[in-house]
Amino acid sequence: MPVPYEPTATLAQTGGDGSIAQVYAQYSSLILLLLMFVLFYFLLIRPQQKRQKERERMLAALKKGDRVVTIGGLHGTIVDLDDKTVVLRAGDSRLTFERSAISAVLRDDKGEK
Repeated sequence: MPVPYEPTATLAQTGGDGSIAQVYAQYSSLILLLLMFVLFYFLLIRPQQKRQKERERMLAALKKGDRVVTIGGLHGTIVDLDDKTVVLRAGDSRLTFERSAISAVLRDDKGEK
C-alpha cells in the first residue's frame, strides 16, 4: 500500500537522494520571478505612473492665457476653458479641443508660465 504524501516530511526522511537540490531549484526560480517583477515595477510601471500624475496635474492647472501645444502640434493661447474642452486662439482662428488634447504648456523666456 502506498504511503500518502505528508507535507510535513523533512528532507532527512526522503533518503538524501538529491532532494535538497530540487528544493533549492524551486526556491531559486521563485526568487528569480519575484526579482523580475520588482525590476519591471521600478523600471516600467512606476515611471509611467509618475508621468501620468504629472500630466493630470498639468491639465488641472490650465488657465486662460496659457500658451499650449496640442498633441497634433498646434500652438495656441487658451481663451476659454471648462471641465472637458479648451478654446484656443491660433492666429486669427478660435479652435475648440478636448482638454486631454493639450500636450504641453509653453513657458515664457523669463522662466514663468
